[in-house]
Amino acid sequence: MVGHRVVPKLGDFPLREYDKLRYGDTDRQGHVNNAVFSTFLETGRVGMLETAAAVKMRGPFSFVIARLNLDYREEILWPGRVEIGTGVQAIGNTSITVRQALFQEERCVATAQSVVVQVHAPSKRSVPLSDELRVYLTKWLLPPIMEPHG
Repeated sequence: MVGHRVVPKLGDFPLREYDKLRYGDTDRQGHVNNAVFSTFLETGRVGMLETAAAVKMRGPFSFVIARLNLDYREEILWPGRVEIGTGVQAIGNTSITVRQALFQEERCVATAQSVVVQVHAPSKRSVPLSDELRVYLTKWLLPPIMEPHG
């Protein structure tokens, strides 16, 4: 079917985290507020970046988010937890493109793509990723998204 997107499964992602849903995450309609989705994605991204940074970054460097594209697929209902799948889609000169999905009870409720840029903390300027970091990140590379045809 043209225009139909492949629905990811949690097992498609090399990194997995979870967040417990809080009552305070809900809105007047009784489901988790859409703004909280990006907080869940942050949990997965930061977990990945902290692991990579601890192992392969030296010096006063950090990562900042430059772009977030978030597609809402279904609502998240309280109580419970949300599972976060995270992987590397692409490794650029100064940036990493991250692909993620959120799941509740095995249902994919959101998909996202974000770009994080490595910066030199004192100057706040982007800096190239080290070769060592690039190699380390390849273990989390995801295959290209295959769209069904016809």
